[in-house]
Amino acid sequence: MTEALIGFGAMLVLIFLQVPIAYAMALIGLLGTAWLRSWPAAYSMAGGVVHESGFQYLLSVVPLFVLMGNLVTQAKLSRQLYAAAYAFLGHRKGGLAMSTIVACGGFGAVCGSSLATAATMCKVAYPEMRKLGYSEGLATGSIAAGGTLGILIPPSVVMVVYAVLTEQSIGKMFAAGILPGLVAIGFYMLAVRWTTWRQPDSGPPGVRMNWRQRLTALKEVWGVIVLFGIVMGGIYGGIFTATEAAGIGACGAFLFAWVRGRLSWAIFSEVLVESTRTTGMLFMVLIGAMIFANFINFTSMPAGLQDAVRQFNIHPTMVIVAICAIYVALGCVLESMSMVLLTVPVFFPLVRTLGFDPIWFGIIVVVVTEISFITPPVGLNVMVLRSLQPEVSIRTMFAGVFPFVVADLFRLAVLIAFPSITLLLPRYLG
Repeated sequence: MTEALIGFGAMLVLIFLQVPIAYAMALIGLLGTAWLRSWPAAYSMAGGVVHESGFQYLLSVVPLFVLMGNLVTQAKLSRQLYAAAYAFLGHRKGGLAMSTIVACGGFGAVCGSSLATAATMCKVAYPEMRKLGYSEGLATGSIAAGGTLGILIPPSVVMVVYAVLTEQSIGKMFAAGILPGLVAIGFYMLAVRWTTWRQPDSGPPGVRMNWRQRLTALKEVWGVIVLFGIVMGGIYGGIFTATEAAGIGACGAFLFAWVRGRLSWAIFSEVLVESTRTTGMLFMVLIGAMIFANFINFTSMPAGLQDAVRQFNIHPTMVIVAICAIYVALGCVLESMSMVLLTVPVFFPLVRTLGFDPIWFGIIVVVVTEISFITPPVGLNVMVLRSLQPEVSIRTMFAGVFPFVVADLFRLAVLIAFPSITLLLPRYLG
């Protein structure tokens, strides 16, 4: 286990020295394997990881879902989603913030990216909230927190990577994320209510709309409903696999953006370049993490963790709580994908040994990873909002997002205490 701890320490030092995390993980993994085995073994292992990552069929889901998300973003669906949510919730105290959270959930259902969801909704929702007199903290906090729903409500690239790493069904992972996603929306809306209760002037109510206006607003979001229904319904109905669903989803998003007149050759080329860049970044991180994970597996760390749990007779639930605490701490210095790729190969064997359902643990990992998007000092969603709204101080943003972090911790406790919330749909779908 000593070698593994030295490896983790050296990798964190490189990250703090601003070495790209993919290179830091790959370098330490290569050096560590050479130390434990030999240089020929290290080179062979690294070459095998690169080859397998590039030719693994299931990983073709990643670029297709990335492309689908970029096309949906280009189709400018966010404004219609926000308008539909506002029609039902805008007349309440904090109603615009609640509308933002619901719209983020709908946008995340066809986007799959937390950063893209937060950035897109910021352009739509922030000006409207400020125009009505919302405080800067509540406005930015609700957008940053709502953006995290992008990786929990399927389709989600993080879920795909977890499923590939642990050899689980992508379809079941997607199904398992639906109810926890709805629970997340509920807890975030409670956080808004709590904020407006403590600071009544932070979220004044908007104009109440009649049912005709509400139904008209709903008609504008048919594209999201159809696209989500085709992708998820096709997977759960056994019509096509997750990889085929990603391809169909990307094609559907292309047609939808084209029909709406949002796609020119210049914009389409930009979308393809951005999707390629994002996919390349994800695969570089994946390859680096797999090299590092192989080094960790060569050490005694996975077996050592299991022996420690047996020796000290630690309750399995407390082990999960400790793992979640480690994720929250890592989220202060690492971004979500790196965290998942780095830690899952270490924790997953221990979790399986303790008898926990791997699908349930995957959702717990995604939920804890969500928290890292809004916790200081990194808080990537907050950093995205800071770049889009530089007039708002970073302190104000983190203060605004604090009630949502508390809501996340309560939500995490509920999902740990009641695994049936997560496992109901996967079991029902068989």
